[in-house]
Amino acid sequence: MECIIIDDEKTSRIIINQLCESLDSLEIKAEFSNAIDAIKYLNKYEVDLVFLDIHMPGFNGFDFLQTLKTSPKIILTTSDTNYALKAFEYDNIVDYLVKPITQDRFTKAVLKAEALSDSIKSDELSVQSKLNSGDDELFVNINGRLVKLRFDEIILVEAKGDYILIKTDNENFTIHSTMKKIEEKLPVNSFLKVHRSFVINTSKIIDIENNSVLIGKNVVPVSRSNRSELMKRLNLL
Repeated sequence: MECIIIDDEKTSRIIINQLCESLDSLEIKAEFSNAIDAIKYLNKYEVDLVFLDIHMPGFNGFDFLQTLKTSPKIILTTSDTNYALKAFEYDNIVDYLVKPITQDRFTKAVLKAEALSDSIKSDELSVQSKLNSGDDELFVNINGRLVKLRFDEIILVEAKGDYILIKTDNENFTIHSTMKKIEEKLPVNSFLKVHRSFVINTSKIIDIENNSVLIGKNVVPVSRSNRSELMKRLNLL
C-alpha cells in the first residue's frame, strides 16, 4: 500500500518511517510536517493509507479529515487517548495508535487496513460480458448480488470518495469502486467525463447552460477543460 506520514514532530516522523520500512507491504510516498501541505499533495496524487497525527498547530488532524476530497484509509498516531471515540465517527479511520507505538501494535493496524482494502476490492465493480455482442451492458456487485445495467439506461456516474454512484432511468446504485475503473468499462462513444467527479451519458443531455448540463433531473457541472470536448460531441445546428 502507498502511504504518507503527517506529523509536526520530526522525531515521530522518523519513528513511523522506520516502522513502515519494516513492512514490505508499505511504500512511503511522502512525509509532511503539517496538514495543509498534505492536502495539496492528495489533491494531485492518490494514496492508500495515511498515518495522521491529531495534535498539530493551526490545522489539526480532524480539520484535515474534514477537508479531504478523497477517502484514503487513516491510521491515527497520537499521544492523546481522549479522542478515540470521536475518531471512529469517521468511516475511513481504521485504527488509533497511541505513542509510543510498538512494532506489534503498528503491524496489527496495518494488517487491519490491508484487510479492509482487500474487502473493498472484492466488492468493487464487477463487469462481465453476458450478451453475444458483449458491448451493451455491465454487471455491478450489490451486496453479493450481480445486477445487470444496460449502458443505454445509465444517465450518469458520480464519484463519492471510495464509492461510485450510478444513476439510471429507474434506479440508483452505490458501489465500491473508482471513477477510473468504471470509465474503462463504459463505451467512449456514449459516455464523457465532464468533471473530475462526473461521467455522463451524452445521449441523455436535455439542456446545456454556461458551465453545467441538465441530464435527466440532474444538474451536472462541466469543467472548463472538458467543455470543448463536450461541444464536439453535440450535433449542433
